[in-house]
Order: sequence, then structure tokens, then C-alpha cells
Amino acid sequence: MATITIDDLEYSVEDLSDSAKAQLASLQAVDQKIIDAQQNLAILQTARNTYASALREHLPDQSSEDTESSD
Repeated sequence: MATITIDDLEYSVEDLSDSAKAQLASLQAVDQKIIDAQQNLAILQTARNTYASALREHLPDQSSEDTESSD
């Protein structure tokens, strides 16, 4: 028998009304979408960091320009 805990109270899923079961299914679907979005965000942040690092490698060296411009 499957149970869920809400506000520290345990409920048997079988004993829930159809409406409560529908709300539970919606809640579980949203929770899964949040997990998916968090995983996508982690992937995008990693890609962003990689692109930023690659960009830095293609920028002119500022230290040599600073010494040249101060002369």
C-alpha cells in the first residue's frame, strides 16, 4: 500500500478521493518538471562557463597592452 506524507501526517493513497489523487498527480508532475529544469539550468551554467572560458582565451592580453600604453 502506497503512502504519502504531508505536513508530517501519513496518508494511504488508496484512501484519497479522486480529486486528492488528481492534485497529488499534478504535484508530482510539477515536482518532476522542477527537477528537469534544475538539471537543464546546471547544463546551461556549465555551457556558459565553458563559453566564457573559451572567450577569455581569445581576448587580447591586457597586461602587455597596459605596459605599452603607460610608456
